[in-house]
Amino acid sequence: MEKKLEVNNLRISFRTPGGKVQAVRNISFDLYKGETLAIVGESGSGKSVTNRAIIGISAGNAIIESGEIIYDGQDLLKITEEDFHKIRGDKIAMIFQDPMSSLNPIMRVGKQLTEAMILKNKVGRKNAKKTFNHMLSLLNKHMNAECDSAVQTANTEACKKFDTFCINSLKLENAYNERVRVSHELKQELEEFSFLVSKHQKVNTSKLIKSIKETVKKVVDESFVKPSSETEELNSLLDICSSEASKSVEEISENLKKLIELTLKLINSALEAEKINFFTLGYYALDNSLDGIYDMSVEELNKMTRKYLDDNFMIGFINVGADALQHSHNESLAAKNELINVLSEVEVFFKEPNFNKKEASAVVKPLFAKVYAAIDRLEIVKNNVEYTFVSSMNNVLNKYYFALKNNPAEEKRFAKQSAKRDALIAKGKNPDWKVVPASLIDLQMVCDEICGIIRKLKANYEVQIEKDHEFNKQEKMVALVDFFKEQASQVVYKVNKKIAKIKALKLLEEVGIPEPLIRYRQYPFEFSGGMRQRIVIAIALAANPDILICDEPTTALDVTIQSQILELINKLKVERNLSVIFITHDLGVVANMADRIAVMYAGKIVEYGTDDDIFYDPRHPYTWALLSSMPDLDTEEKLEAIPGTPPNMIFPPKGDAFAARNKHALQIDFEEEPPLFEVSESHKAATWLLHPSAPKVEAPKIVTERIARMKKRLEEENNGK
Repeated sequence: MEKKLEVNNLRISFRTPGGKVQAVRNISFDLYKGETLAIVGESGSGKSVTNRAIIGISAGNAIIESGEIIYDGQDLLKITEEDFHKIRGDKIAMIFQDPMSSLNPIMRVGKQLTEAMILKNKVGRKNAKKTFNHMLSLLNKHMNAECDSAVQTANTEACKKFDTFCINSLKLENAYNERVRVSHELKQELEEFSFLVSKHQKVNTSKLIKSIKETVKKVVDESFVKPSSETEELNSLLDICSSEASKSVEEISENLKKLIELTLKLINSALEAEKINFFTLGYYALDNSLDGIYDMSVEELNKMTRKYLDDNFMIGFINVGADALQHSHNESLAAKNELINVLSEVEVFFKEPNFNKKEASAVVKPLFAKVYAAIDRLEIVKNNVEYTFVSSMNNVLNKYYFALKNNPAEEKRFAKQSAKRDALIAKGKNPDWKVVPASLIDLQMVCDEICGIIRKLKANYEVQIEKDHEFNKQEKMVALVDFFKEQASQVVYKVNKKIAKIKALKLLEEVGIPEPLIRYRQYPFEFSGGMRQRIVIAIALAANPDILICDEPTTALDVTIQSQILELINKLKVERNLSVIFITHDLGVVANMADRIAVMYAGKIVEYGTDDDIFYDPRHPYTWALLSSMPDLDTEEKLEAIPGTPPNMIFPPKGDAFAARNKHALQIDFEEEPPLFEVSESHKAATWLLHPSAPKVEAPKIVTERIARMKKRLEEENNGK
């Protein structure tokens, strides 16, 4: 299963007048392609703080104390805002609790949808062009390694020819896309015209006929709408309707109806037809005339141009390119082999906190250069461990340097405040303030963290060296050519206002907005809460993201609408193969949509497992409490409220943060924080009740009875099938 996102040992605090609030405390989780991960917990548990860090919109007083958030070879906690702009909303999108917080109240919803598409398209096209040129330059460099000048010249010419025919392909595809664009625009105009007529609204017949004329001139072409008896009939109807354009719609209704029907028929036929392979046609067109070739079927044409490309260029180019990829891979692997011993030596240096900044810099500066040089830049899928090693090391080293300076100052401050408070108490006074605990960083723990990062990279290198025999240069080169084709297609895909409108209307329809033609021009206040949330979902999907974060998207909605929005998110996840992070305080909301669930309390994940693990075999007392407070139609039993309130995270509890509210708490819960005990391969819980020496404690009766009912219902449903 492809991993889309990694969160490792994330710690986030907030500066406040009363002290530092520890909002997220060392949490880790992964998100896989096509799955829904639910993060559940009471308000203040750290759910939203975590996900705002993922999308790069943390509050101004937030302190990212440690950890990493890895996406596509980048640590999102270390990248610049400019780099984040390429990811936020484009690759990772977010839906918030209150849809009005995401919508401009004085801008029509259609414009809010289209603006994002146009802006993102410009950025995407620019990035795709840059990536294409950079990768081709790298490929050419490795093609020319260890070759004589004559071979180098031939390789460089081959790369130039590849670039030339890709440009030629783009020109042909651009022309095709332009015909597609104007056809979509005309189709939209015809549908709007017919819709307005059906609603007895005022229409402009002359404008419609003019649009049809202009579009027909552009799209009647051998490669798109071929000239035929139907196109001749269309031109005749245009002449008739043009002469009658001054009449009312009713007077020319028959001819106009025929014109609209025939135009739509020809356009739909062209839009639904199999697309020509412009990549292969682009090469064929370099040496051959295109006259008459469109008489062939698309299947025959694609087959012929593919054979021509393979025989005359591509097979040879792939063979030379495959050798270049092997050269790049071998260079990278050799560098990693050498680095393994270097990493071991560096790990020894950082084992004890007895170094200063100057000494550490002298060690890591040459190491960083070697790690960068060892990355195989021609690998399409980035190795997250390699790409983020330098940023991860710098982050932890900066924490060490900060601690060297800050720890003595914090100890001095704490001692001074403590002495002041003790002096007041000695005088018989009762101060109404507490001494803020010293915010000290354990230098040995930081050193352990540095060594952990080094060991992780070393282990990663060892796995790659061990799997060297699996490297298939031919497969890699074919994948790289496909990557070039993908980048070229992104360069050519241009979104203007009219295309954006067509996409926006389709999105509104996809998220269940009725009559999108009318709704497109309305303002957010003209929609209900549920409809506004659907619009926000449409905006989030406009850039076709990889990851969708849903931050309490149903909390402000009534139960019926909640269900509809949840069903919609589920449907979109499947149709678009999205990875979803769903944040909620209500465990019942995610019962039918989560693949895995992380239960959070006081900034920590206290239980983690599949939906079956959490609902049918919960182990943490906090999870029991959440289940006990969840409404259930099958029982008249009174729900159990969770006693007490969450702890003050300026002064986090010494042991288990839930201990003070847990009637099953053990003495150790107040003294030592529990680790995550493994219940099964997929299921973990941080409770001392799972320790082998702990007394046997059963879940509350309300929970066990609910589980029994759920199992019985599931069994009945399965038997019914």
